[in-house]
Amino acid sequence: MRFGIILLLLHCFLIGNAQTGTNEKVLQTESSRFDAMTRQDTTALKTLLADDLIYIHSNSMKESKKEHIAAIATGYLIYEKMNRENVQVRRYGKTAVVNGVLQVKGLLNKANFELKLTYTAIYRKHKKQWQLVNWQSTRIP
Repeated sequence: MRFGIILLLLHCFLIGNAQTGTNEKVLQTESSRFDAMTRQDTTALKTLLADDLIYIHSNSMKESKKEHIAAIATGYLIYEKMNRENVQVRRYGKTAVVNGVLQVKGLLNKANFELKLTYTAIYRKHKKQWQLVNWQSTRIP
């Protein structure tokens, strides 16, 4: 009986640690994506964004992967600062849902913006790498 309880506790511990490790990988991917966006590193973004990406900005502008990368590459959209806080990750197999708050500063068509956003990001594991498949953000007044 005691051995069975020990095995059960060990199993729960190992599953919890695996989940935490995977959640950290998702958050590392998101941090790498934010970093690539602020550096206008479209080469990195091509691997961090899924081919079927839907990116919905807080102003309701909707972009595909190609459109999002083009906006960053041309300087139409420049991210100067992206600071994440209050983040939560929930995983469902090879899919992860991230919710958080993001402080963003930059330029949109040469006009300055500085926003505090609440967001939902959906990542999918594809060929051993997490990729963003959907983004939607809302301004926090």
